[in-house]
Amino acid sequence: MDVLNSYDIIVVGGGHAGCEAAVAAARLGSKVLLITMDLNRMAQMSCNPAVGGIAKGQIVREIDALGGNMGIVTDLSSIQFRMLNRSKGPAMWSPRAQCDKNRFSAVWKSILDEQLNLDFWQGTVVNLVMEEGQLSGVVTEVGVGFKGKCVILTSGTFLNGLMHFGNNKVTGGRISEPASKGITEQLVSLGFSAGRMKTGTPVRIDRRTIDFSKLIRQDGDEKASQFTFLPEIKNSLPLLPCYITYTNSKVHTIIESGFKESPLFDGTIQGLGPRYCPSIETKLITFADKDQHQLFLEPEGVDSLEYYLNGFSSSLNWKVQNDALHQIPGLENAKILKPGYAIEYDYFLPTQLTHSLETKLVPNLFFAGQINGTTGYEEAGSQGLIAGINAHLKVSGKDPFMLSRNEAYIGVLIDDLVTKGVDEPYRMFTSRAEYRLLLRQDNADERLTRKGFVLGLVDNQRYNRLLVKIKSKDKVILFCKTYAVKPVLVDDFLRAKNTSVLRQNAKLELLIKRPQLSIFDFIPLIKPLGDLYNAIEDNLRDEVFEAAEISLKYSGYIERESVVADKISRLENVIILEKFNYDGIESLSTEARQKLGAIRPVTIGQASRIPGVSPSDINVLLVMMGR
Repeated sequence: MDVLNSYDIIVVGGGHAGCEAAVAAARLGSKVLLITMDLNRMAQMSCNPAVGGIAKGQIVREIDALGGNMGIVTDLSSIQFRMLNRSKGPAMWSPRAQCDKNRFSAVWKSILDEQLNLDFWQGTVVNLVMEEGQLSGVVTEVGVGFKGKCVILTSGTFLNGLMHFGNNKVTGGRISEPASKGITEQLVSLGFSAGRMKTGTPVRIDRRTIDFSKLIRQDGDEKASQFTFLPEIKNSLPLLPCYITYTNSKVHTIIESGFKESPLFDGTIQGLGPRYCPSIETKLITFADKDQHQLFLEPEGVDSLEYYLNGFSSSLNWKVQNDALHQIPGLENAKILKPGYAIEYDYFLPTQLTHSLETKLVPNLFFAGQINGTTGYEEAGSQGLIAGINAHLKVSGKDPFMLSRNEAYIGVLIDDLVTKGVDEPYRMFTSRAEYRLLLRQDNADERLTRKGFVLGLVDNQRYNRLLVKIKSKDKVILFCKTYAVKPVLVDDFLRAKNTSVLRQNAKLELLIKRPQLSIFDFIPLIKPLGDLYNAIEDNLRDEVFEAAEISLKYSGYIERESVVADKISRLENVIILEKFNYDGIESLSTEARQKLGAIRPVTIGQASRIPGVSPSDINVLLVMMGR
């Protein structure tokens, strides 16, 4: 091949995974090339113009804490912010932001353009170069070659992408963008197992044709927060509301009339779809007893005409979509800018990866994002960050960087992928994490920023801010544990809050633990606490006091979960021999021999999480290892 340039790392794809991977590797010092089809569509918000949500918001805060960029980009392009699940415990609190999608992509592009050690090439990679069994680079569709020590594939929905608009099929990775061909076939020839997955997107509607008077307005939080832990990141965009409407029996009748020509039901679509985010067609079948379904109208940007109809994903033909749309309150005269469609694409079974996201079959080849069977900007971004870090470490001859299940949702995500595999597009939920009280969105910096600092992604200023925050939080907690509150100071307030008055002096900690009360209630009542509050930097006060309150209120639960996590983590330290011959261990069940041989877990802890491997199988392995 004709080689134009040589690099340490080549990142293929400029989506959310590719952008995080490229910047992380370049910032750590590797010479990086990012190849993407369109240099003006970096981190495109192909579907919902929003970041975060249940468990996804925790992932974005973890990306930020490690020194990634998704949180910063989101905050600079946010047009609405909401903290979901505030009525529940802090383990469930999940930040979510509506974004200006054009601004989101533009901010990402500016970060990429300013990053040292990072070059770009607009094109499509059609071949991985293998020399004497070793990966050595890539070739684009016009025959240009690039040498690379490591390659990170972040191909999104583009590998043999096929879009379905009713009976009409169009090849492409996104509407009006071509599919990528050649890579799947080459990897399969090298021994990789591939499959097909499916996702979908709804119609985009012209804002000028929506009757907002018939919709229910949904504003964001009155006091908007942010994803990044950096207080200097300020958003200048105006805040916009979303709107709620509902389907009805007339809508359902029209949609059902299109079932006979639906590619979802006639066998045309072969890919596995997301169970948690069903199309409107699937909803009508799965929830046949419901006479209406909630829909959200979400603005795609401050200056954009487009509104995203969340909850109305469809692969039906455009006419059925259009007719059904006009029966929805507020959308009687709505004009469609883009029809909804389903898209099928190739992915590779993620059990073919190590926890560093390097492939087992081809050293120095990394996968990140939807190529691993996941869905969602957040899941993709986190994988891209980890792949970028580990590709740099591989080039540098250093040990890989991995996060455990009790350290981060990112750790849960990657362990689920490489240990359990996927049978539908994977998205993160809080229920997937065993230690979600430890993995809160508010403490992502305390969990991960030191790790980012040691890696070199977090600078001194951010790290020192974390140290100040922890020191200040510890002072507040100590004060609350030792300060005795006199009844005369708080009894009137306690009566007003409908909670019992004090019969004698009580430690402030005990009052804060009451569900009706907050630490912020006592700042104006107890002068030393107020002095402590005022002594903390303006941009840290509320953050410190909220962190202290959570630690105090839930201390018993947190300690109990920490003990369990420590016990389970001991199994993660029991390393399995690299060349264990599972087929020869007859005391293992047949399924366990097959699963262990295919996945080849690194530790007993990982082996215990493989579906089909029983506790008795784990005991057999421990006995054979002399434990």
